[in-house]
Amino acid sequence: MEGKIRNFVIIAHIDHGKSTLADRFLELTGAVEKRHMKEQFLDQMELEREKGITIKLQPVRLKYKDYILNLIDTPGHADFSYEVSRSLAAVEGAILLVDATKGVQAQTLANLKLAREEGLTIVPAINKIDLPSARVEEVSRSIADLLTIEERDILRISAKTGEGVKELLEAVVARVPSAREETEKPLRALVFDSHFDAFKGVVAYVRVVEGMVKTNDALFLMASRAESTAKEVGHFTPEEAPDPEVRAGHIGYIATGLKESELVRIGDTITLSQSAQIAPLEGYKRPKPVVFVSFYPQDPQDFDVLKDALSKLRLNDPSFEYEPESHEALGRGFRCGFLGVLHSEIISERLQREYGIQLVISRPSVEFKVTDLKGKEFSIKTAAEWPEEHQIQSAKEPWVWLEIVTPSSYYSQMVQLLSQLEGQLLETNTISQHALSVIFETPLREIVIDFYDKLKSATQGMASMDYQIADWRPANLVKLEIHIAGQVEEAFSQVVSRGKAYREGKAVAEKLKELLPPQLFAMPIQAVSEGKVIARETIKARRRDVTAPLYGGDVTRKRKLLEKQKKGKKELAAKTRVHIPSKVFLDVFRS
Repeated sequence: MEGKIRNFVIIAHIDHGKSTLADRFLELTGAVEKRHMKEQFLDQMELEREKGITIKLQPVRLKYKDYILNLIDTPGHADFSYEVSRSLAAVEGAILLVDATKGVQAQTLANLKLAREEGLTIVPAINKIDLPSARVEEVSRSIADLLTIEERDILRISAKTGEGVKELLEAVVARVPSAREETEKPLRALVFDSHFDAFKGVVAYVRVVEGMVKTNDALFLMASRAESTAKEVGHFTPEEAPDPEVRAGHIGYIATGLKESELVRIGDTITLSQSAQIAPLEGYKRPKPVVFVSFYPQDPQDFDVLKDALSKLRLNDPSFEYEPESHEALGRGFRCGFLGVLHSEIISERLQREYGIQLVISRPSVEFKVTDLKGKEFSIKTAAEWPEEHQIQSAKEPWVWLEIVTPSSYYSQMVQLLSQLEGQLLETNTISQHALSVIFETPLREIVIDFYDKLKSATQGMASMDYQIADWRPANLVKLEIHIAGQVEEAFSQVVSRGKAYREGKAVAEKLKELLPPQLFAMPIQAVSEGKVIARETIKARRRDVTAPLYGGDVTRKRKLLEKQKKGKKELAAKTRVHIPSKVFLDVFRS
């Protein structure tokens, strides 16, 4: 089998057709029987199908002629870029897929940069050439300029109809270097993903770089210093299919039998116990969370269940962090760090769906640095930690370089949207005849909540964005609190620019008025900053006619009942704490 293994990924911007192309590869190679085939076959999670996006990387082994092709399907959204970077370290080549109707977009450039850093062979392809709006020649010139190649080296396909897919697979076989099969060396396997199985323990997804591993082999995990025995080894179909062994050059899995999820770390090197002195593989650079959200169980007794669920989800997605915290009003919970707001939404929905936990979710926040009156600087990751105004000497916040790739025809709409942000336009570059790249610097808090959705809306889905942290700068910030029926709802608190406090408070109050169900008493919603109410909305009481059963008599009977009802509503308002459904928290954050 020497020289017959090809390991590759498909990388692209979101919605450029990666999963559909993977479907055609599965059909072409006969990896999945036709009766079992369904759209987006490699998107195994129900949530992925509902949202129409890939969230988790998914490996699968294909057999084409006498070649073994190990394919990893990757996400396209910027919030899941860590999934892409881990996949790239496990392969030798990448198909760069570009939508013929949209052209090169921000995440196309970001993923290409990652692939080049790993030294991968790039196989470029233009997808959706069957659509009437396809701009094949123009997009082809853009890609040729980007990669410094001839246009004839770019393949043209339609993943939907299958046109050109066979030629693309042939190009992968011809251009991507064969995996090195150094089976005579001691085992070194790179862990690039994992999940927890109740029977097999932690199942590690591995790229075997050197040596081989068999069922019942003694294992040694170099980072955690854990020892175990391989309960099962095999490859992906994409289901787990057992094999007698997994050899160098291959991508497969090792069921470690370990029940403690923290012992199997992404980027760790697995070797055999007797080979524990060999050098570990390089591993991965840890991603830095930029958005922080607190999760609290609505039922305090679910705290341990939430802790266990977060532990298992982090095994499957190591790009988020969590640590316990407690709050007087919310009880015990966890402060979690994510790569973006969509990332936090996906994790919260998985917690509720897969583990049945009803959550109280705080408003997303970015990290701030505050200096107190004694000159001591400390980090603030959620609004609940924000100190009193008289205790603050100065504050700093992260600024980013925001890159937006947009068609020239939407430039004015995009500039109008950017004018609503704090910051300034740095430069505008021409990518092609009809596409521009704009660099804008702005505070991170300005873009993490809903800017991506606004950008898509303003440009009819054609523009895309990517960003990176530039530096930390002084900021004039205040804490904005939301009071519902006289109670501070800490989950809705946020740190905002002093100049935008009224606008932000008014928007949240109006949104809550729409979303919260009415009670038997009038319910005020107040936005409070620096001890002052700056915006207010009121949800009217749910009406009930207590005089309906009366059939006559003196008017004082009617008045007595109404007075009694009024008194009861007043007592109810004083004693009752409003229950806020989990969906309301998410809907407010998306607004």
